[in-house]
Amino acid sequence: MTIIILWLYKRPSFCIASLNVYVSFSFNLSFFLSISSFSTSSMMEVLEDERLLRFGLAIILDCGRQRKMVKRKRVESFESLDTDEVSEGKMLSLFETREMMLRNEDRIREATTNEEGKGLHLIHLLLVSATSLEEKKLDLTIKNLNELYKNVSLNGDSVQRVAAYFADGLLARLLTRRSPFHEMIMKDPTPEEEFSAYMELYKVSPYYQFAHFTANQMIMESFEMEEKENNQSLHVVDLDVGYGFQWPSLMQSLSEKATTGNRVSLRITGFGKTLEELEETKARLVGFAKSFRNLSFEFQGMLKSNTNSGVKLIQKNKTETLVINLAFYLHSLCSFSRISDLLKSICSLNPSVVVLIEQEAGRRPRTFLSRFIEFLHYYAAMFDSLDDFLPLDSPKRLQIEKNHLGKEIKRLIDLDTNELNSPKCETTETWTERMEPHGFEGMSLSSKSIIQAKLLLKINSHYGPIPFDGENGGFTVFEREEGNAISLAWQDKCLITASSWQCAGGR
Repeated sequence: MTIIILWLYKRPSFCIASLNVYVSFSFNLSFFLSISSFSTSSMMEVLEDERLLRFGLAIILDCGRQRKMVKRKRVESFESLDTDEVSEGKMLSLFETREMMLRNEDRIREATTNEEGKGLHLIHLLLVSATSLEEKKLDLTIKNLNELYKNVSLNGDSVQRVAAYFADGLLARLLTRRSPFHEMIMKDPTPEEEFSAYMELYKVSPYYQFAHFTANQMIMESFEMEEKENNQSLHVVDLDVGYGFQWPSLMQSLSEKATTGNRVSLRITGFGKTLEELEETKARLVGFAKSFRNLSFEFQGMLKSNTNSGVKLIQKNKTETLVINLAFYLHSLCSFSRISDLLKSICSLNPSVVVLIEQEAGRRPRTFLSRFIEFLHYYAAMFDSLDDFLPLDSPKRLQIEKNHLGKEIKRLIDLDTNELNSPKCETTETWTERMEPHGFEGMSLSSKSIIQAKLLLKINSHYGPIPFDGENGGFTVFEREEGNAISLAWQDKCLITASSWQCAGGR
């Protein structure tokens, strides 16, 4: 049964009049797809693209150079390994095993999917591999990774799939970044592949939908509270605008409030990685905004910087509602000092509301192994949830996991070698501890936010009766922080938490 969500080519609305809550779950976004359209055959080529990651093992041995040069390249490739022939042979054998896994995915899946205890065995191998790597027992690490690659598959059950990407992260961690092997393992997907993977995850899972609709509800409520002073003007500063998927639903909600003679003005200042990405996002949003005659829309793109200098240039207009959107952004700053500087700059603007959305993947445990376990628990839930929507042989599922979730996993495990430059994934409690000393206080959630989150889950036909308040079974939502935050969980694992903040004494 086709799920009615954000990406429909018609434009129905979902309205619960008795609750006086209007929730826009679907509208015409075909221009989003047409502007950044990709060949449908590219999805079928994902498996073939994976062959590009195979390791040309003869690259070092058959380069036609002197043995001294070969030896130097081996040392560069295997950063902390013993450079004797036995260790190098084991490492090359490990690469060969990984290549066989990529070649024989279907056969491996058939041989292992139904074996009892196989999942526990794979988790055990991962933990032993991570432990031995932390203890610098490299031969043991290689041995266990070899065993892992023999028993995982990118088309297997959720445990096999997530284990394959975690194994890649551990393998990359073994290697110097100068190694061609490291580069091939950690090779980023193309911008087109990243966009397509993100879009598919957005369509099939409530993961990003929950984040964006909940954030937009918080923004709408702040806008409504200031209607007498804001001259029907809303200014959103999005510190990571990305593809702009969050904002069409906000435009529709604003349009519902406007009248022909009383237009609503929406200005978005969006920060992005590249000028090209910002231009594409602007084109999508401007194109969509044109479908609302009572909405005036303006988009200004700004490049991200390491100094948060762009935020310091923002000025609050007294006749507009100013909102700061921090959706999946603070953790990416990788430095607590940068996070602190940003929060100080934001607080100086005295915005009407600051929306904070982050993954619940705490880094409080101080050892690599404890963080590894936390990340494994988190992404195991993500991979498991995808089984509710997509079959094992779905190219879309492989696309999501390879070019989005798998990329995140490998980056987290590999970058964890450098605490100063690794993402600062934290829990809600930790983010609260960072927000409050910088002059922010949490805002209570409205009943509309809770109702909307419940409706978002219920509208998807994949879900059965929706459990709440800690009960297990599929996706759940529940309140946190004494009603100041709301979280999305898969079974017993909390995935995302959304909260809103204001400067202390601001209202």
